Amino acid sequence: MQTSALPDLAHTVTKPVHWLATAAAMAGVVALAGLLQPRTATATATAPEQGARQGAPVAAPDPARVDFPLECGGAGTTVAKQAPGDLDGDGRPETVAVVHCDAGSGTPPSGIYVLTQSSGAAPRIVATLVDPADRKTVGEFAVREGRVSATLLGYSSLEVPRCCPDQEEQASWRWQGNAFVRTSGDLARAV
Repeated sequence: MQTSALPDLAHTVTKPVHWLATAAAMAGVVALAGLLQPRTATATATAPEQGARQGAPVAAPDPARVDFPLECGGAGTTVAKQAPGDLDGDGRPETVAVVHCDAGSGTPPSGIYVLTQSSGAAPRIVATLVDPADRKTVGEFAVREGRVSATLLGYSSLEVPRCCPDQEEQASWRWQGNAFVRTSGDLARAV
């Protein structure tokens, strides 16, 4: 082994204080690295991604499996119109159903109901947008982009024949927070 012609340098001789200083510096670096972690990444799957991840797409609730709160005197109910749509943005479709008593003739008032269904459970009504007690019938009806819209037909007085509504109202509803809010609608006007 060849010896150095230079005197021993201070940094080549280790003492316990050097090891303690190195350990303290490393602990500081590790602690600082723990504090400066990147934010946790989050991702939200869109409805098609959720369906693909969970298997087959989730079917919209079937209104034929629901008992609607209509007083029809034993005549039964008719689901006149229905449309599916994800109204609350949870990736699962709801069904909006226009339902009236199966009167056989005349123009019975309609109700508009929102149905939902949990996995394996029976469909259930979660909202009534139009109550049959309001004595309205439903003309045009659609569910698009999370919004329910309908043309509501009514009568200005009891003297107006029930075959021929003389008032028309445009109405729409959108889920906001934890309830359906009527987002537009003209006051009743003559047809």
